[in-house]
Amino acid sequence: MSWKNIVLRLGVFGVLFVSAGSCSISGQLHTEEDPVTRVSMIVKMDHGDYWNTVKMGAEVAAKEYNVKLDFLAPKNENDYKGQIALMEQATLQGTDAIILSASDYMALAQVTDQASYHGIPVLSMDAEVASTKVKTYVGANNYEAGQKAAERLVELTGTEGQIGIVNFVKGARNADQREEGFTDYIARFPGLKIVDTLYCGSDEELANILTRTMLAEYPEIRGIVALNAEASIGVGKAIDYLHKGGKVKLITFDNPPEMLEKLQEGTVQAMVVQNPYSNGYLAVASAVQLAEGGSIPERYDTGTKLIDLDNMLWPDNQKLLFPFVK
Repeated sequence: MSWKNIVLRLGVFGVLFVSAGSCSISGQLHTEEDPVTRVSMIVKMDHGDYWNTVKMGAEVAAKEYNVKLDFLAPKNENDYKGQIALMEQATLQGTDAIILSASDYMALAQVTDQASYHGIPVLSMDAEVASTKVKTYVGANNYEAGQKAAERLVELTGTEGQIGIVNFVKGARNADQREEGFTDYIARFPGLKIVDTLYCGSDEELANILTRTMLAEYPEIRGIVALNAEASIGVGKAIDYLHKGGKVKLITFDNPPEMLEKLQEGTVQAMVVQNPYSNGYLAVASAVQLAEGGSIPERYDTGTKLIDLDNMLWPDNQKLLFPFVK
């Protein structure tokens, strides 16, 4: 199947900004009579709107490509040892391909190499892993996403004052890249100072507590960036609790329902939104191609969009914000 046809299929479900140049995924869709391909998708945690949407996209591709999909994850995003165990399990069971969203860039490298040595192709999705054996990366350009968040926050706060960062898991490649992109952009403005960078482990309540503590210690903070969905929910709760909505400018990541409400209420000024449905779908489609001995491009950039009150009702953005309701 050509890349254009895959994008057309994805477009029905809200895939809005996949960028892959001239790359293609060849082959035809499978029928029920064809051999089943077994794919293990190992993600960071087993709950949350982002991961549920990834799973939706993966399940649609699995149905189209006659895939037995094993969707696997530990309970929390800090549990890289749990991910290692799941990788080892998938390798021993002889899955045809593994899709990995690594909780820790370095810690998952060795087990990724081991899967490759057993002849199992490994794809990175959402977050990369430090292994040269990985066949492709499917997901956003996270450094660029961090830059987008910083650019909008500077527009809102001006070029002087204090700002804070609430990140999720230190050592996760996408978390580190978002933070790096953000801090590199802020470094252009000597009058802006990042006074604190906190890590919530993708725990909403911890993000809430950490943000309250940060705002108590630095009451002059003018803006905060929250770098994933759970961090965003927690920071939004803290700002509302302290009655600082609109006073402390907030840029968030992803689009859980809580953040859409807070965008309309003025607590959140803009959201950097990824394309998790596309990530799941393209990862499974690519895994099938690899399992059949095909070749694929080294990267699929599924993009990010900055959504605010001015553009959230645009039809394309509505499709992105509400890909499905199960």
